[in-house]
This record gives sequence, C-alpha cells and structure tokens, in this order.
Amino acid sequence: AHYMPGQLSLESTSPEHLHVVLSGDWLLQDSPAPATDIAQRLQAGSGIRRISFDGKALAEWDSGLLTFLARIYQLAGNNDIEIDPGGLPDGARRMLALATAVPPKEDTGSHGDDVKMFERIGVIALAMWRHAPEMLRFLGEVTQSLGRVVRGRAQFRTADLMLVIQDVGPQALPIVALISFLVGLIVAYMGAVQLAQFGAQIYIANLVGLGMTREMGALMTGIIMAGRTGAAYAAQLGTMQVNEEIDAFRTMGFNPIDFLVMPRMLALVLVMPLMVLYSDIVGITAGMFVSVTAFEISTYEYYQQTVRAMEWRHIWVGVFKGTVYGMLIAFAGCLRGMQCGRSAQAVGEATTSAVVTSILLIVIAASLLTILFQQLGI
Repeated sequence: AHYMPGQLSLESTSPEHLHVVLSGDWLLQDSPAPATDIAQRLQAGSGIRRISFDGKALAEWDSGLLTFLARIYQLAGNNDIEIDPGGLPDGARRMLALATAVPPKEDTGSHGDDVKMFERIGVIALAMWRHAPEMLRFLGEVTQSLGRVVRGRAQFRTADLMLVIQDVGPQALPIVALISFLVGLIVAYMGAVQLAQFGAQIYIANLVGLGMTREMGALMTGIIMAGRTGAAYAAQLGTMQVNEEIDAFRTMGFNPIDFLVMPRMLALVLVMPLMVLYSDIVGITAGMFVSVTAFEISTYEYYQQTVRAMEWRHIWVGVFKGTVYGMLIAFAGCLRGMQCGRSAQAVGEATTSAVVTSILLIVIAASLLTILFQQLGI
C-alpha cells in the first residue's frame, strides 16, 4: 500500500465554526503533526465555538491520532468550545469517549505550587486532630485487654505469644548485634580522638559504658525494632484487615485486641529489656576492641575502668527507656495495622506510617526521659 504521512488542514465554514480535515497515515512512530496551529487559532480570540472533523481521507492510524485528538479536546474544554466528533473513525470516537467519560481525580498527581506551605501544615494538623480520638479509643481498648490478661480472662493463646517472642527476640539478635557493635565503634573512636589529646584514653571505657547503657543501647535497639518489628506488626494486621480476617474474628466472637494485638504488645515489652542489655554488652565489647587494638589499653584495664564507671542505676535507666520504647513501637505498629484500609496500597501506607510514628514517639520519649532523669539526679 502507498504510504502518505499524516496531513492536517483547517477550514472555517463560518466565524464560529472550525473544520479540521485529516488525511494520510497518523502513526505514533512518524511523530504526527502537533496541535500548535489549532491552539493558535483558538487563542486568537476569533470567536470559534464549534470544532468538527473530516476523517474520510484517513488511512492507518494508532495512538498518534488519539494523542492529537486528546490535545484538541483539552484545548476545546479550556475555551468552552463544542466538539463534534461525527467525522472521525468509529474506533477513534469510542476510545475518545472512554478517555473523556471519567474526569481525572483532583487529589492525584502533581499539585504544583497551588497548595501553600501553611495549607499543608493545616491539613496535617487537621488529620492529626481527627485521628486523636481513634488513638485514644485504641489505647483504651488495649488497657482493657491488659486488665483481662491480668485477670486471666483474655482471649489469646500462649503459643501465639511464644511464637511472636521468638520472632521479635532471638531472630532479631543478629541485626541488633551488628548495629550495636558499629555504634560502639563510632562512640569509642569519636571519644578517643578527643581524650588522646590529654592522655586520658582509659576514659574511653567510661564514655562507651555510660553512653551505651543510658542512651545509645536503648535508642538504637528501639529504632531497629521500629523498622523491623513495628513495620511487621502493621503489615501483618493490615493484611488481615484487607483479607477480612479481623472481621471474621469478630463474627466468631473473638476480640481482635485480645487475640491479635495483646500477644504482639506483650512480646515486644517482655523482649525489649533483654535486647537492650544485649545491645549494651555488644557496644561495650566494641569499645574494648577499639581500645585494645588502636590505643594500647589492655583488656583487664578496660574491664576494670568499666566496672568502676558503671552503676546499677545507669543500667536500669537504659532498661527502663528500652521498655518504654517497646511499648511505643508495639502501640504504633498495632494501631496502624488495625487502622489499615482495604487495599494493597493501604497496607504499604500503614507500614510506612507505623515506622514513622514509632521513631517519632521514640525520639520524643528519649528527650523527655533524659530530661526527667537528669532533673531527678538518676
């Protein structure tokens, strides 16, 4: 067949009528003519109120023609101009009807600069205000469930609790050990560089020991658990929400808070103190490694200096902080999971929100507890 590239001609049968004649092959690979000429005619203030088409001379066409026509439809819509698609091929008319049947959602895509900074802050503040009652209600349900656990009337299985403890405890030891060791190395090197100026390298043991036990051990363990366990809680409960399993629990007479939330919260609260102690030991060992290998301090000297610097109150402060962080992580992860919507996208959003909320709560709690303990002299 003879090939002829797509051509376009414009005819004005009246001052208010623009007739578009299309001919040849309109294929995307051939870069069809843009709608520039038509845009200029419409923007010239010529009073055009109607556009019609003549496609009798069209040969082959694909999405290149549809892209061109979609641009004309957009220009016509912006200028309140009527479109008469009667002269177009049947296939093109049907596809354009599908494309223009549903208007685009206004809350998707790029918003540009229309939404100002203060408007965004206001939207976030309103969302937090709306979600506050739901968070308080969930906290109340968890408190009631904890009361039933104490009385031995909670609807959950001990086997589920043991399974969750294994997942959040022993299986998390490798990543906690790695991060704690690296943090101990960093703290030791940073302190040693400054202490070496005064010949006080032995006090690396004090710095690493107190830093890990009071702050860094609990904080790093909390952040690791937020990214690992908090996200897992939200994803698990969110997926159950999507699959309507939580609704099935309610239908069968099981309390989802007792059966699903409480084992996860208890597991993390029980495991976190042990994980914090483990993190402290690994971090102190890392400081010992730096001192012995880089600053010629013997293992015995480092051990003795650590024992002299450490007191039980420092250890209990770190363990208490870690327990609080565990409560916050479990609360945020289970809350976002139970709030999850009914789609795969909602599960991802719930998981992301759980991690962000957990880390935010941990940082706020760390600041408040540090100030509190300093004021109390602990």
